[in-house]
Amino acid sequence: MITASALSPQNRVGQVNQRLKGWEALRWVDGAPRVTDVLKREVDRFGGLGAIYGVLRADPWSEVNWRNGIPPERSAEACAAVQEYVTRNGCGVPVLFVEEVPHGLQALGGTTLPVNLALGAGMDAGLTEELAAAVAAEVRARGTHVALVSGLDVLRDPRWGRAEECFGEDPALAALLVAATVRGMQGTAPGPIGAGRVAVVAKHLAAQGAGIGGRNGSGAPIGPRELGEVHLRPAHAAARAGVAGFMAAYNDVDGVPCTGNRELLTGVLREDWGWDGIVMADGTAIDRLRDSTPDPAAAAALALRAGVDLSLWDEAFTHLGEALDRGLVAEAELDRAVDRVLALKRRVGLLDEPAASGPAASGPAASVPVASGPVASGPVVDLPASRNVARLVDRAARQAVVLVRDDGVLPLDPSGVVALIGPNADDLDAQLGDYTPPRPADDPGASTVRSALVARLGEERVPHAPGSRVRSALGPDALAAARDAVDRADVCVLVLGGTSKRSYDDEFADNGAVAESAADTTNGEGVDLASIALPLPQLELARAARSSGKPVVAVVVDGRPRALTELAGLVDALLVVPFPGPSGGAAVVGALLDGTASGRLPASFPVADGVFPVAHDERVETARGYADQRRPVGIPFGSGSPPSVTTRVREGEHRISAAALESGGSLRVAVEVVSTGGPRSVAVPLYGRRHELGVRPRRRTLLAVRRVLCEPGESVVEFALGLDELGSWATGRPVALPVEIGAWSGDEVDEPADAVRISVTDEGGSTLWRR
Repeated sequence: MITASALSPQNRVGQVNQRLKGWEALRWVDGAPRVTDVLKREVDRFGGLGAIYGVLRADPWSEVNWRNGIPPERSAEACAAVQEYVTRNGCGVPVLFVEEVPHGLQALGGTTLPVNLALGAGMDAGLTEELAAAVAAEVRARGTHVALVSGLDVLRDPRWGRAEECFGEDPALAALLVAATVRGMQGTAPGPIGAGRVAVVAKHLAAQGAGIGGRNGSGAPIGPRELGEVHLRPAHAAARAGVAGFMAAYNDVDGVPCTGNRELLTGVLREDWGWDGIVMADGTAIDRLRDSTPDPAAAAALALRAGVDLSLWDEAFTHLGEALDRGLVAEAELDRAVDRVLALKRRVGLLDEPAASGPAASGPAASVPVASGPVASGPVVDLPASRNVARLVDRAARQAVVLVRDDGVLPLDPSGVVALIGPNADDLDAQLGDYTPPRPADDPGASTVRSALVARLGEERVPHAPGSRVRSALGPDALAAARDAVDRADVCVLVLGGTSKRSYDDEFADNGAVAESAADTTNGEGVDLASIALPLPQLELARAARSSGKPVVAVVVDGRPRALTELAGLVDALLVVPFPGPSGGAAVVGALLDGTASGRLPASFPVADGVFPVAHDERVETARGYADQRRPVGIPFGSGSPPSVTTRVREGEHRISAAALESGGSLRVAVEVVSTGGPRSVAVPLYGRRHELGVRPRRRTLLAVRRVLCEPGESVVEFALGLDELGSWATGRPVALPVEIGAWSGDEVDEPADAVRISVTDEGGSTLWRR
């Protein structure tokens, strides 16, 4: 068995480095893969590499597109060519191939899912696991071993551009869905990650969603209880599911950068939780430690001692040899990281299989200069996931549509004329989110709201005009065209919101974040906003639609919460749709014409700019609030229950001892669901307010949620509440304490008078709480 001790010092440093942007390591020339001088220099430098990031990545940052990228059906062959060169010319240890998979594989022909925020709206752990399994099969079939997967970040500030990568603002929901993702991608068994599965590195650890002012990578000035209760809970769920790795985030927590935080990366992860995997730094995050260290070697030493095992594009980690010579780190600390990287290679079968991962390349991989090489494109291969995943993606898109309000105009009359206006009405890219590969020109499964509505009603009954761009006006003629479309219709559907669309003309930072926001881009990494109000041109379009006197339905397609108070006053119905993916247009039209909306808001929407934070689980305040905004929350987390469905917690005796919880016990709480409509899939939440001696309570927390199919009449949904649901998360893992919890299932954000009591008692049968 290969261990660190069998490698030279130079080889060991190579094994903990992930230096390359993989698209620079390979070119497709005359129908064959050829490695570049960039790869040759790195292999020569270290005698091998730990991992290579992004061989298959395609997007504006990489400048890879359908004209110059690796044909999807040749992906495994391309990886095999790189693997053959690395093992033949290095120390013989194969390299890990790592790709971005935040909501599908970011490669040509890769499946694109609804963004995490959309899956959060669906609140469906089973579907999330199925989607993850389908994507994992595709990713592995294309030669990749490790998927970088978003899911740990908890959305606490809507100004943050990466809000779309979060499952929502509630840590229990994030924990539920990230655990489902890990199970789906890696499988449920510990040990080897075999065929059809892929190792997951979950990102980002930790508290990136609590950055100051919603600025990406800024500090998280929070206390240990907030860190544990909100931001570590999803990570604990991923660790317990056996996640192969964690990515250390850019931000600091109370001044200590996550990449250099030994208490977090070693104390919490390994010593407290007993987790054993790899910790990868975020892109160039070790280099960013230079603001708290004197030189690159010291930055590398700080990260290694903290618990980072593998870099990402950093120069600093290449100075680990110097750090050893200067006594900044011990040889045993480097060996520990190397052995963890080798353990992951063993887990995905690299050290037990032939060196080439995937179909063998036809002959030795040739070397070409990095700048050369137009490459061939080809048809999209029918990869394993692509045959079955479309129906799952469509289902997820439908579940992402949230009906916030309806004054009786939905569903629309299918015999009428529907004016369709707004910047997101006919823009596929605006439905997809950041970290998305370019779509093929002919994509039969894709639909915008316009294309789907035309398919249902016919083009002559769908007059259309965009009216404005997302952030800027198109001019008086465009607004007049929109008014004309509304005048010719019976009802107006107004499709507004934001976009994470990137252009091949944009400029990017060294980590791929858009450097300067393009004219109309409002979301994604590098696009944090000071204001989350709808842009003025969109509100002007809504006012124009309202002035027509026709019924107006607003559909907000976006990747972050928005202040929608003014818009809500201008429309008769309001739907919110987190970026729903390529089939999102059909999902929206189904909600408009068939009444299929079944999502719930995965985050609270503020009543106005400047009233953050407004998460539903903020602590109860003794202050009276703002003088000009008494109720900062405009639309709370969990909104969207169909009007035909009501839920109520069934009364009963709910008592369990802390000792029983700690030993795996649980108690059952029943929620009665009454549906007056036809069969429909709904997410049934169970909320609670914890009353713990000496701790100010949160207004409410999500104890549990299940998506169920409700038949007409009354049904019962049972929840088994154990340590996760009833315990304290103040330390980042659940601990049973004597508490009393008020539980309810309605839309109330504050504990209602008829909330059912759940008691966790001490040995003497007391909760230490008196009501």
